[in-house]
Amino acid sequence: MRIRPLAALSVAALSAVLLAGCASSNTPDADSTPTPTASSSDCGLDPKSGADSDAITVSGSAPSLTATAPTDLAFTELQRTTASKGDGDDLATGQLVSGQYLVLDPTTGEVAMDSATTSPDDSGLVPIIVDPSSIFGTGVLCTPLGSSTSLTIPGSMLSQGASNVVVVMQSVDQLPTTATGADQDPVAGMPEVELDSDGKPSVTIPDADPPTEVQLADLKLGDGPTVQSGDQVFVQYMGIKWSDGSEFDSSWSKGVPASFQTTGVVQGFQQALEGQNVGSQVLVVIPPAAGYGEGEINDSDLKGETLVFVIDILGVQHTPQQ
Repeated sequence: MRIRPLAALSVAALSAVLLAGCASSNTPDADSTPTPTASSSDCGLDPKSGADSDAITVSGSAPSLTATAPTDLAFTELQRTTASKGDGDDLATGQLVSGQYLVLDPTTGEVAMDSATTSPDDSGLVPIIVDPSSIFGTGVLCTPLGSSTSLTIPGSMLSQGASNVVVVMQSVDQLPTTATGADQDPVAGMPEVELDSDGKPSVTIPDADPPTEVQLADLKLGDGPTVQSGDQVFVQYMGIKWSDGSEFDSSWSKGVPASFQTTGVVQGFQQALEGQNVGSQVLVVIPPAAGYGEGEINDSDLKGETLVFVIDILGVQHTPQQ
């Protein structure tokens, strides 16, 4: 399939905007995952079908979806049409699925990006977080697993000056939301980690001075695809301050896994991700020099803090290429 770039955004930038969607991103910064249940009150934007989304032609199934769009769509509102209905359960916030999506340029009606080209393995599939705060998540939220949908998205919903976009997507399988790799022996001197029945970690900080260099320990070893520099990684994580053991950030507390590029986080967090395999759980201790720094030049609430993260690596997607 020929891939054409959108005029206003590179495919890499467009993918990042769609993942962030119309709410703040889940990049790590300053209770266990709820059991997801889909109902009308939990369907986020709950976009309805309309003339625009009904006009998208969708054929095939993931990872071989194809689609075309008319070049005269109105884009007056967000619309979603179910092109084919799957036979699985309705998807709810907090789940993670595999699937495929196509981004279409409405000025040409042709595909600008095919996620199958960014799959980390020969499945042609990529992870999709079921999350009403992202466009991709909205595409599958409250639809039966296996459904294919088409969305017409006004550029004003994405960012100032962004182009209108058409997205076609299909969910395929539900993925784990905790690391599934083989348990590893604890490393002496590192924080102690215990998991509850849902996989949510709790961390006990040693009664000792924090390290001055990044320290890593594998808690579980997965055998999935390897995370490469610049990849979009899908994780559960919890961040703890070494100084007082308090939690400052956690995907568990937000109720949905997180997704971000490895190059978009602090150095120590990036170091903990790259080279790891999907299914692994990593414990990392990050001193200020590899985290949020020290001194007046950095106004973060985490400046001067040694940070401890427990990270479950759930999936990965390679960076889209122009």
